[in-house]
Amino acid sequence: MRLVSIAFALGVLLLQLQGHLPPWSWLTLLLLASLGGAAAALRVRRLQQVGQGRGRGTHARWASLLLLACFAALAGFSWSAWRAGLALSSQLAAADEGRDFVVTGIVSRMPQNTALGIRFQLDVEQLDPAGPLPGQAAPISMPQRLSLGWWGGRRQGAVAESEERHRPVVHAGERWRLTVRLKRPHGLRNPGGFDAEAWMLERGIDATGTVRLAQERLSPFVIRPDTTIERVREAVRDRFLATLPAQDYPWGGVLAALAVGDQQAVDAGQWRIFARTGTTHLMSISGLHVTLVAGLVAALAGALWRRHPRAPLGLATPRAAALAGVAAALIYTLLAGAGVPALRTLSMVGVAALAVATGRATRVSRVLAAALLAVLLLDPWAVLAPGFWLSFGAVAALLYVGAGRVGHHASPTPEAVPAWRRRVRDELARFGLTQWAATWATLPLVLFFFQQFSLVSPLANAVAIPLISLVVTPLALLAALVPLDSLLWLAHGVLAPLMAALQWLADQPLSVWTPAAPPAWSVALALAGLGLLLAPRGLPGRLAGLVLLLPALSWPASRPAPGEAWVTVLDVGQGLAVVVRTAEHTLAYDTGPAWGETDAGERVVAPYLRTLGVDRLDGLVVTHSDRDHSGGALSVLAAFPVDWLVDTLPPAHPAHHFDVPRSACEAGLAWVWDGVRFTVLHPRPEALVPGVKPNRQSCVMMVEAGGSRLLLAADLEIPDEAAVVGRSGSALAADVLVAPHHGGASASSPAFVAAVRPAQVVFSAGYRNRFAHPRSEVVERYRQIGSVVWRTDRDGAIGFRLGPAGVTGIAERQRQPRYWATADEASAR
Repeated sequence: MRLVSIAFALGVLLLQLQGHLPPWSWLTLLLLASLGGAAAALRVRRLQQVGQGRGRGTHARWASLLLLACFAALAGFSWSAWRAGLALSSQLAAADEGRDFVVTGIVSRMPQNTALGIRFQLDVEQLDPAGPLPGQAAPISMPQRLSLGWWGGRRQGAVAESEERHRPVVHAGERWRLTVRLKRPHGLRNPGGFDAEAWMLERGIDATGTVRLAQERLSPFVIRPDTTIERVREAVRDRFLATLPAQDYPWGGVLAALAVGDQQAVDAGQWRIFARTGTTHLMSISGLHVTLVAGLVAALAGALWRRHPRAPLGLATPRAAALAGVAAALIYTLLAGAGVPALRTLSMVGVAALAVATGRATRVSRVLAAALLAVLLLDPWAVLAPGFWLSFGAVAALLYVGAGRVGHHASPTPEAVPAWRRRVRDELARFGLTQWAATWATLPLVLFFFQQFSLVSPLANAVAIPLISLVVTPLALLAALVPLDSLLWLAHGVLAPLMAALQWLADQPLSVWTPAAPPAWSVALALAGLGLLLAPRGLPGRLAGLVLLLPALSWPASRPAPGEAWVTVLDVGQGLAVVVRTAEHTLAYDTGPAWGETDAGERVVAPYLRTLGVDRLDGLVVTHSDRDHSGGALSVLAAFPVDWLVDTLPPAHPAHHFDVPRSACEAGLAWVWDGVRFTVLHPRPEALVPGVKPNRQSCVMMVEAGGSRLLLAADLEIPDEAAVVGRSGSALAADVLVAPHHGGASASSPAFVAAVRPAQVVFSAGYRNRFAHPRSEVVERYRQIGSVVWRTDRDGAIGFRLGPAGVTGIAERQRQPRYWATADEASAR
């Protein structure tokens, strides 16, 4: 069972790393090969049972295991490919993007409130064009599930007047008829960044879009199992947030997350505290919480069952308790949104209960293997989530420790010591041992996925785990079942001092270690090394585990050679963010847009810098005050020490409240880092006065490395382009140009294009943005002079290496192609 589960998981992972799905004919052959492998394995097993001699039986055993592993891997690959093909077949066709449709459907998930409006999922029942289709148009596609945004201030059609003036009101289980504009599932693609397209594929989202017109709410509630659960979740969340308003009870959203898994209720500042203290796992419905609920309910059910005189005669008490525990775990998992940790624990509880019900003893490792198989059968995309690896990795480490593989000798206990004291001491020792093992076992995975490790995590978890698991979570769950406000106030009263302590730990200057992301092979070596270190004390070669740990823990960050520059134009949607690295310095040029409660600085720029192992910025340039360029500046300034800020922001801008040396960005400013020259070409000092259009204040910069040149043009427009061309002339020529104003019609004049004559040009723009950037006539203008055209909406982040050898470039979607990627040149517009 264990070998089959691991091989199946490897087959699933292999499929998820593919750039294209295999054709159905190949899948058929793979499935047939899997069946053949299973038959061969069974045949070898029979031969083993009747074989003569020990050697022959051993060879047969190993042959059967190998065949079983191959069968399981092929089965995992085929199963996930088949599921992926079904999921992709229902996605919106590229030809239907940008059209308006009248859709009738049911709100299938708890809606999420945002600063701009509301976002919700709609299960489609009927989809029709809102107007006549273009002549000879292909039949429209039929997506099954939509993710829709309904923003306040837009046309609301037939909804109530109060709803039109305020945010839209939508509840889980309602049936609506809406006019929507759709596009295919698309997300930002950056090194080390979150893959939204994979996330949407996993959740069956076939298209995203916005509500253009609300025609009618057809039904207040459609009774289905999923909508009933979601309406209950929504009611609990809304009651929590209404009873604990954020202005008076700042941690009310955390209680909602613990009760019903609504992580949107936790704001960005609170997530920062959890990330820096290594307690993020406690803010989701983790396996620990599900196990706790199942255990408490099983114990209570067993106690009540024993008291009934006839109940144990019909069903044994252990079986009744096991069934009650499984039922409680199932209900809690469904109310929590069925995340990977909860599903893993539910599967383990179910297998253990089955063993109790059938009277068969089952090893815990087999239970974990069954849970692994169950999770991947339900959700083959789970292997893409860090939580999958951390969840199963931590449990596997605890099993490894619990099986007695960590040697320790209990000290003699005098008989005079009371039993309760010995029990407390043993429990504390066991708790400390499991925390130590789980922390070290997941360290390589944490560094691989997040490129940071909380140095205060052991202390923070030692305090937070008991309080949250044994006090706060039970109170939150009890408050969800019993509508008593006093329970919520009590839970918040316990949580508040804990969060104050965690915030103090998070604010310590050395609370987080930020190394470069280690390669996958070094993580595998580190896990093997930890297996040795956690082995029994008498095992020879345990200290060799330290050697195996070294590559992952000390992997050096890649840096350019002196005189070279590595430049990454990040994919931030409709905005701009660029990172320039030299041998010893790192510069961020703009920080991308703001998106309501969050921004590109927090979601894109900071994670990318951590991937590189960057723990401070030598310089931050904010070209002008437009939010698509400066929206992430505050998040970057809060996340990293910054040695020097260069900007054209107004004096009252919040970025100036940080204690950072500042220089105004003016033409003539220049400096050299590691043989790479940076020169500001615009604006002139007279443009840096109040009332001047922000685009006219754009900080334009030339980067020169080993004879190669990169021009960063921000939002420079045609009149100022002419001024820059007049001042610089032929010195404006560059090998790479980040096109001004995202490729808009108000920039990239013929004179400017002719003066720069870039061999490669980058347009940083959002997918199907409302400005239609980059304009087709602008793109054609560059192509006519032979420029290679890159687009972040189509290619993802684009990296360049500048140096004496010239310029090389590669896009993230080329570097790591994935079969679910939807952005091609036709659909990028």
